[in-house]
Amino acid sequence: MASAVDTFMAGVIAKNPEQKEFHQAVEEVVESLIPVLDKHPEYRKAKIIDRIVEPERVIMFRVPWVDDQGEVQVNRGMRVEFNSAIGPYKGGLRFHPSVNLGIIKFLGFEQIFKNALTTLPMGGGKGGCDFDPKGKSDNEVMRFCQSFMSELFRHIGGDVDVPAGDIGVGGREIGFMFGQYKKLTRKFEGVLTGKGLNWGGSLIRPEATGYGQVYFAEEMLKTRGDSLKGKRCVVSGSGNVAQFASQKVLQLGGKVLSLSDSAGFIVDEEGIDEKKLAFVMDLKNVRRGRIKEYVDKYPKASYQATDAGAKSNPLWDVKCDVALPSATQNEINVEDANHLVKNGCFCVSEGANMPSTPDAVNVFIESKILYGPGKAANAGGVAVSGLEMSQNSMRYGWSREEVDQKLHSIMKSIHKVSVDTAEAYGTPGNYVNGANIAGFLKIADSMMDQGVV
Repeated sequence: MASAVDTFMAGVIAKNPEQKEFHQAVEEVVESLIPVLDKHPEYRKAKIIDRIVEPERVIMFRVPWVDDQGEVQVNRGMRVEFNSAIGPYKGGLRFHPSVNLGIIKFLGFEQIFKNALTTLPMGGGKGGCDFDPKGKSDNEVMRFCQSFMSELFRHIGGDVDVPAGDIGVGGREIGFMFGQYKKLTRKFEGVLTGKGLNWGGSLIRPEATGYGQVYFAEEMLKTRGDSLKGKRCVVSGSGNVAQFASQKVLQLGGKVLSLSDSAGFIVDEEGIDEKKLAFVMDLKNVRRGRIKEYVDKYPKASYQATDAGAKSNPLWDVKCDVALPSATQNEINVEDANHLVKNGCFCVSEGANMPSTPDAVNVFIESKILYGPGKAANAGGVAVSGLEMSQNSMRYGWSREEVDQKLHSIMKSIHKVSVDTAEAYGTPGNYVNGANIAGFLKIADSMMDQGVV
C-alpha cells in the first residue's frame, strides 16, 4: 500500500512533470513533516502542505539583447514568487545555462523554509535566466541585465519581492539591474540585496553565506565538545561561498585543502592559507580564470579534471574531517558520501543549495555524523540580505562588527531551533528534520492566521 508521502508525491509529480529537482526538494521536506501532521490535524484540514508546494505566482518572460557583434540574442527569464506568509518574497537570481523552471522552483521552495529559520520577516522566492555571464564582456552583461530588469521591475519592490544574487549574479550584475530598476521606477529603494556599499549595500553581505556555513559547522562541532581548530576541511566550489567559507575556516584555526570549479579541483596538502586564498579571489573575481591556474602559481598542489558523467567525484575521496560543499545542487552522490564517511569525515555543513542527493543524505544520517542541510547551514546569506533590507528601510548602515555579530547570533539561533525541534519530534541530532519542521511551523501558523488565500 502506498504511503501518505508516496500518494502526495504522485500528485506533485503529475502536476509538475520533468521538474526533478523540485520533486526532490518537496519529498525531503514532506517526509520530515509526517509527525507534525499527525500531531496537528488542523494543518491537514487546511491543506497547508498542498498550498505551500503550489507557488503563489510564476512569471516567465523573454529577454532579448544585442551582443558585441550586433547579433540579437534571446534568453528566458523567470521569477517564482512562492510564499509570502511571513514577509515579502525573498530569494536570489541565478544566471546559468542550466536554469529551468524545475531548478528555480526547487530553489524557491527551499527558500521558504530557510527564510523562516532566519527569524527575519521574509517570504520565499527565486528567479533567474538561462543566460551565461561567463565569457561575456561587461557591456554585454549590462545590456542583458537591463533587458532582464525591463520586464522584472513590474513584479518586484521593497515591500513586494526583493531579489538578490546567486550563481552567475554578483555585484556587477546587481549594480546593472538596480540602475535599470531606478531608471524605470524613479525609486531608490531596497529592492535588491547584495548592492554596492556606496548605494545601500551591507557590510559582510558578500561573506555571509560562507561565514554562516562555517559558524553552523562550529556550532555542530560544539555539541560534541569539539571545534574547527586543526581540522582538515575539503571545500568545493571557488566562488563567493567557497572563498569566504575558506576564509572563516582559517580564522577559526582549520586547514583548507581544496577548491574546485566546473572543470576540476585542486588539492593543496600544505593548506590554502590567506595569501593563497587572496590569489584565488583575484583569479576568480577579477581575472575570471579557471582554478587549474592555481597549480601554475603553487606547483606543490595537484589539479585533477572532473568528469560530470563519472560515478563519483574524486574531490570527495580526499581524506578530511569536515566537508563544506559550496558549489551546486546534487554535487555529492551516494558514492561520494560513502567515500567521505570511510575516510573519516564526521561533519558536513552545506553552503550550496541541496548539494547532497537523497541517498547521500541517508548515508550521513545513518552514519550518525554531524550533517547540516543547506536550508539551515547556508541561511547566513539571506539572513544578511534581510539585515540589508532593514538598513535600507532605516536609511542607516551598521558597522562590519555589528553585522557579523548579528549573523553569528542568527546562525546560533538556527542551530538551536533545529536541535530543539528535532528532539521535540523524536529524532534527536537529525538536523534535516529539525530545520524542516521548525521552518514549516512558523509558515503554517502564519498561513492559518491569514485564512485561505
